[in-house]
Amino acid sequence: MTPDAATPDPRTTLARPDLAEQALEGRVRATAYRPTRPMHAVVPLADIHAGADPASERIDQLLFGEAFDVLDRKGDRLWGRARRDGLVGWISASALKPGARLPTHRVSAVTGDLPLNALVADPSGVSPDDLAPIGAFETDPVAVAERLLGVPHSLGARSSTATDCSGLIQQALYACGLAGPRYADQQAELGHAVDRKAARRGDVVVWLSPPGDHSWTGHSAFMLDADRVLHATGHHGAVVIEPFAEADARYRADGFHAPVFRRLQT
Repeated sequence: MTPDAATPDPRTTLARPDLAEQALEGRVRATAYRPTRPMHAVVPLADIHAGADPASERIDQLLFGEAFDVLDRKGDRLWGRARRDGLVGWISASALKPGARLPTHRVSAVTGDLPLNALVADPSGVSPDDLAPIGAFETDPVAVAERLLGVPHSLGARSSTATDCSGLIQQALYACGLAGPRYADQQAELGHAVDRKAARRGDVVVWLSPPGDHSWTGHSAFMLDADRVLHATGHHGAVVIEPFAEADARYRADGFHAPVFRRLQT
């Protein structure tokens, strides 16, 4: 469910009743406060779960080189926050090593050994054709998303290997050096609102979901042009291009709210 704007977002706030990160002392109530310990992913992809049990819902992923700020440990499971997109959850300790290295490159390819937007501090082991220097960004998020056509849809995923709807939007925005929040309701606040009649290529369209017993908050897509969307959808099982009217009718029939259209600040 979407958090109340007057309270800290539990999805991105590293706090529980018994423990919170030291930076939150005086802002949220907890029994104890401790500093976080920076670590970084050393595997291509590591799943982040809602609970300590690895069988719990996958809510996010950590890409190679991304930092994860650890606050607690339970066996081989670490609790903390993915620094790049801010999601709080549990991850396997074996996927991480200490420290948050300063990357020199990001992965710009979608078919390499490392996923798109992975962060690389030592480029010697990666094909130069797969890399772009940090700060060298693409200019068209939709063109990035088009390169991911056919990638399987998978809830909680956010990479060029598999992705959910908001993960596709996020990764395309990252590749262009733009803010890429993780959830659909957060993406519905990007840029500024536009009318349906004015919608064009590059606008983000979001169908917000009604409250329910699920972590996802809606469905996100890119407008490919005035009449088609490009999105990762469970209905088709992959990243696809679909007529807007067909997608709109399906999500409304499933109880989603009327779509909102957001023009990005590029």
